[in-house]
Amino acid sequence: MNQAQRYRTILLFGAPGSGKGTQGKVLGQIPGFFHLSCGDVFRGLNPTSELGRTFLQYSSQGKLVPDNFTVQLWSEHISRLVHTHHFHPEGTILLLDGIPRNRHQAEMMDPYIEVLMVLYLEATDQEQMIARLRRRALHENRLDDANEDVIRGRFREYAAESAPVLDFYPLELIRKVDAGRTPLQVLRQAIDAIEEGIYQAAAQPAAR
Repeated sequence: MNQAQRYRTILLFGAPGSGKGTQGKVLGQIPGFFHLSCGDVFRGLNPTSELGRTFLQYSSQGKLVPDNFTVQLWSEHISRLVHTHHFHPEGTILLLDGIPRNRHQAEMMDPYIEVLMVLYLEATDQEQMIARLRRRALHENRLDDANEDVIRGRFREYAAESAPVLDFYPLELIRKVDAGRTPLQVLRQAIDAIEEGIYQAAAQPAAR
C-alpha cells in the first residue's frame, strides 16, 4: 500500500477507563465514520486458527502480544473489511481504538494510515478511571477489570508504553477531551473536536 492509499484515520487515545470504546461505538454510528477496536479484533479471533493460537499463547500467560503480530493481525482484518464491503475507505474515516499501543506500532502503521487527528481522552483522576473499570467488570463480566492490582498494572503499562505515542504525532493533530466528564459531555466535546480537527485537516495540502 502506498501513502496515497492510506486509510484516513482518527486515533482514539487515552488511559484505561477513559471511555475510548464507549465514544468510539457512538461515533462509529455516525455516517462517514467506522469504528474499529483492536480489542474486538483480538476477541473475535478463531482460537483454532494460526493467528488465534498465537494470540492465546501470549494472552493465556498474561503477556503482551508482539507488535509485529498485532499490526499484521490489524492489517489483515481491515483488508477483509474492505474486501467484504463492510468498510468503505473512499468515503469513510476510520476511528481506531486500542492501536497503536506504543511508539513502535505507530511507526509500523504509518504506511497504512493517514492520521487526521488524535482524539485524546485525557484522564487526570486515575482513581475515577479505576472505579469506572471495576463497574464495567461487574456489568460486562470482564474479569480483566475485576482485580485492582491488574488494573493498576495496566495504568503503569500505559504510562510506560502508550503515553509516548502522543510524542510521535505533531502537536497540532492532538485534540484533548476531558474524560472525567459524563459520557454525554465527553461525546459533545469529541464531536466539537472532530469537527474542528477534520476541518483543519481538510484545509491542509494532501499528504505525500
